[in-house]
Amino acid sequence: MPEVEQISSQINAPVSLVTGAGGFLGSHLVDRLLLEGHQVIGLDNLCTGSLENLDNAMSSNKKFKYFQTDITAAFILPDLKCDFIWHLASPASPVDYRRLSIETMLVNSIGTKNMLDMAVEHNAKFLLASTSEAYGDPQVHPQPETYWGNVNPLGERACYDESKRFAEALTCEYHRCYCLDTRIIRIFNTYGPRMQINDGRVVPNFICQALRGEPLTVYGDGAQTRSFVYVADEVEGLLRAMFYENTSGEVINIGNPDEYTILEFAGIIARLCKVELNVVYKPLPPDDPAKRCPDISKARVLLGWEPAISLELGLAATIDSFVHKLTR
Repeated sequence: MPEVEQISSQINAPVSLVTGAGGFLGSHLVDRLLLEGHQVIGLDNLCTGSLENLDNAMSSNKKFKYFQTDITAAFILPDLKCDFIWHLASPASPVDYRRLSIETMLVNSIGTKNMLDMAVEHNAKFLLASTSEAYGDPQVHPQPETYWGNVNPLGERACYDESKRFAEALTCEYHRCYCLDTRIIRIFNTYGPRMQINDGRVVPNFICQALRGEPLTVYGDGAQTRSFVYVADEVEGLLRAMFYENTSGEVINIGNPDEYTILEFAGIIARLCKVELNVVYKPLPPDDPAKRCPDISKARVLLGWEPAISLELGLAATIDSFVHKLTR
C-alpha cells in the first residue's frame, strides 16, 4: 500500500475511515461525510466497486484520500488517527458474492477483525454494515433485531449470510472484551444512483430490462415480498447510528417497512419507465426469502429515523441515472 499523504492539517476535523468506499453505498457515505466536514480515508480493492463512484469526492475535495487495498491483508495507515471506522467492505449482491464466495467470507471475517483491531488501536467508534440477510428466510414478519433468523449454513447464500453473522458475532465480542464503541446496522434493500447495471438485484434488473424494452424477469411466482429504502435515507440512518448517544453495542435495522410483492414492484417500474408490463418467469433461486421487511421500531426510538423519500421519487432519480449509464 502506498504511503498515506498527511490530511490532518485541519486539527479539529474528525477523521472517518470507510471500507468499501468505491461501492454503491460506500461512495454515497463518503460524499455525505465530506459534506459534514470530515476528513475521509476511503479503502477498496474494487472487486465490485468503481473509482467512477468516487469522482465527486476525488475531484472536488482535498479532504478525501483513496487507497486501493485489500483489508484482508496487512496494511498500514501511518500517522493517522481515525475517529470513526465505517466497515462497509463486502460484495452484497447474489451475483457478486457467488462469483466471489471465498473473498466474501474472508472480508467479513479477517477483514472485519483487521478493522476492529484498528478501531481498538485508535480508540475509534466502529460501525459494521451488516445485512437483512442475517435473518435468512424469516419465519417472523416483519423482522425485529431480536429475531435470530432462519439461515441455511450450507446453502449457496451462506458465503454472505453466515459470514455477515460471523462479523456481527465478532463485533459483539470486541464490544464485550475491549469495551469498543460499536454498533451493527442491518441494511435492508437499498437502491439509488451508482448501482451496477449487472448487479443482479431486483431494482437494477427491472430498470435495465424496462429501459431496453425487454421482459422483466420474475423469479418464482412473484408473490415474495421486498421493501426498498433510498440510498440517502440509508446513509442518514448510518450517520445517526454512529453519532447519536446510546447506540454503542446496539443492533439496528435500517430499512423501509413499506412492503411490495415482486409483481407489484415490476408494475411500478414498468409504469415509471413508461413501458407496458411484460414479465417472464424463471425458477426461484435456492433459499430465496419469501418475505423481507424490517421492524424499524428501534431506529425510530433510538435515532428518530424513518425513511423520508418516497419510492416513486427515489425510483425516478434511480431510473434517470440508469438512462445515463445505458446511453453512454
